[in-house]
Amino acid sequence: MGDGGETMDGVGLCPKCGGELVWQPVEKLLRGGVNVAVVTAPAEVCRRCGEWLFHIDAVRRFEQIRGQLARQETAGFEPLGQAYQVDW
Repeated sequence: MGDGGETMDGVGLCPKCGGELVWQPVEKLLRGGVNVAVVTAPAEVCRRCGEWLFHIDAVRRFEQIRGQLARQETAGFEPLGQAYQVDW
């Protein structure tokens, strides 16, 4: 992972539209049970369509965080405020 737009696997093209992929941090919301976490993670982002692609290690970490949230194991997580559900 670098800052020059290179990809981990060297492909560099979006599987959705064929656009150029660049590494950049993105914010992803993860839900586990009634809890939600905001995670900043590196992703390959398509310059054309905006599609996000995560490395398999990031996906595994997301699953781990979802499990922790569901089990209320939030020690080490920084509280950000309150979350609200709004029915449309």
